[in-house]
Amino acid sequence: MFRAFYAENPQSFPMEFSQLTSYIWLQQALLALFMTWFYDNDIFMSITSGNVAYELTRPMDLYNIWFTKNLAVRFSRAALRCLPILLVAVFLPEPYGISPPVSLFAFFMFIISMLLAVFCLTALNMLVYISAFYTVSPIGVRIVFSALTEFLAGAIIPLPFFPEKILKIISLTPFASMQNLPLRIYGGNISGKDVLSGIMLQVFWIIVLIAVGRLWMTKALKKVVLQGG
Repeated sequence: MFRAFYAENPQSFPMEFSQLTSYIWLQQALLALFMTWFYDNDIFMSITSGNVAYELTRPMDLYNIWFTKNLAVRFSRAALRCLPILLVAVFLPEPYGISPPVSLFAFFMFIISMLLAVFCLTALNMLVYISAFYTVSPIGVRIVFSALTEFLAGAIIPLPFFPEKILKIISLTPFASMQNLPLRIYGGNISGKDVLSGIMLQVFWIIVLIAVGRLWMTKALKKVVLQGG
């Protein structure tokens, strides 16, 4: 579909076609890292069933346990998935395959930004887990939040294809600090000072989201009442 649009007038698009194909291949290879709909059902079950009480008896920080568990699942799934997809993408003819990074610096910054993006997404998803303390069922919040994040993070349509005014607003939100930034750095769609400012924005949102999540979890746990034994 994109190829048909680009064949008509490639200069009218905000990304080169080779940048777009690299974006899509990396998105598929690293899907396990950036999938916005992934949530650990065991965490939701522990909250709704009351088994979270067992977690609270352990001398460990509950936020850290859940955060680390989510990171571990994402990285382990990505390790199994990415290599076969990248191998196929490398051997496809131009411009349908994945292109090499535009520079060694871009590849290095892509790796850093990719790791920060996973932390940002996980910190945002932690808010959905914590919201389960206040709801009878987390399904509604989970569906709405996943759909919203999927769209605003550039998982359906890359963010450069959004109208300019809307793009400026989204670029300041944590959603743009997820898969959008590392995938565009790799292809060279973002370069120079914009790379560093984008990474600094990622760090900012990680700190803010973790701080908000921790405060919210502390407040939620103070109101938790467990019955039975």
